[in-house]
Amino acid sequence: MSNNFDNLIWQQNSSQSDNGDNLKAIANWWSGLAGKEVTWQQRLIPTSGNLEELDWQPQKFDEKLILETPQVRGITLYWRNNKGVDERNITPSKLSLNTSQQRLYVFPQSQSQVVISVTLPVTIYQKINLVNPQLAATIKNGQGIILLRDETEKLEVKVALSQSQINQLLDQLKIADNQ
Repeated sequence: MSNNFDNLIWQQNSSQSDNGDNLKAIANWWSGLAGKEVTWQQRLIPTSGNLEELDWQPQKFDEKLILETPQVRGITLYWRNNKGVDERNITPSKLSLNTSQQRLYVFPQSQSQVVISVTLPVTIYQKINLVNPQLAATIKNGQGIILLRDETEKLEVKVALSQSQINQLLDQLKIADNQ
């Protein structure tokens, strides 16, 4: 299989021209996880084979661990976790790295019905939508203050901006006004 925008796929015995390059890129990503916390999840592959049917929400046996000395030797992934001294390894039949989600899918040779997901934590931002809020703004001592108040939601948001952030906001408003 070949590159698909932000997906790198390596498959054992594949004749795809980019198979070796993809393995190198995945190996670099894997070794870059040294000292980082990852989420380690294992799921049974659905009978349909469609991985989009899998539920990757946290489950009882999922683990968060810090990988130590992750490396690829040959086609085998090696690592230690910070809780143990034993080196662990998995030899995959296929690897699929989603670079935008920072998620590696490992399809172990020894368990063809299993897929393992190794993911870097992702920051999830809470979103608040204010519709027609009351608005107040001022600049004092080079710092901007924007106050948004939504009577319906009983919510007040105060945003403090540096001079450079004020300039950036004004530039973006000018660009938006010209479009």
